[in-house]
Amino acid sequence: MNRGVRTVIYPVKDIARAKKLYGKLLGEPMMDKPYYVGWRVGDQDIGLDPSGHSQGMTGAVAYWHVDDIQKTLRSLLDAGAESLQSPKDVGGGKLVAMAKDEDGNMIGLIQEP
Repeated sequence: MNRGVRTVIYPVKDIARAKKLYGKLLGEPMMDKPYYVGWRVGDQDIGLDPSGHSQGMTGAVAYWHVDDIQKTLRSLLDAGAESLQSPKDVGGGKLVAMAKDEDGNMIGLIQEP
């Protein structure tokens, strides 16, 4: 089941500088680590990823929250998407994956534990 887009992650080159800028808009982050800075705004998560560019992110990526990440990724690939990142655990059982459509748009997927 698709639960909608609830996470947007921005690739950044200088996480300290980006945290300062986005902090002016979003306030204090709920997570502040060298590898990720994140805010919760209502039901939306906004994140900064300093390794995003090296993972192929060319801009902000909207992440769809799904019940079965493997099944959803497979259906996207069967419809012509290209896999950029196979599902991986990013902590606490949370799985993320990324694909690209035929126009080069990034599609993020998240499965909560």
